[in-house]
Amino acid sequence: MVDIHWRNTQKPVRFFFLDARAFVGILFYLVHARVWTFCLVLASTVVFMLFERHGLTFASALRAIRAWILGAHRPATSRFSRRRWTDYG
Repeated sequence: MVDIHWRNTQKPVRFFFLDARAFVGILFYLVHARVWTFCLVLASTVVFMLFERHGLTFASALRAIRAWILGAHRPATSRFSRRRWTDYG
């Protein structure tokens, strides 16, 4: 019997060497096979692979991009409660 534990429930779903979210684009290409969909799927797959190379999941990469775009300045907060850059890595 395979040793399956509850701690494995948070692992990202993989399809061969790709994240499962990247495979959704491949399915889209299989349904709508055009040159532009192939380029779109290829670009999204490369983006997913770059995220993984930097040690980020897709959700954490979106949070990092959002934090980078917004920056440290939050106009709705006072100058004293402004957020500082934090690196947990």
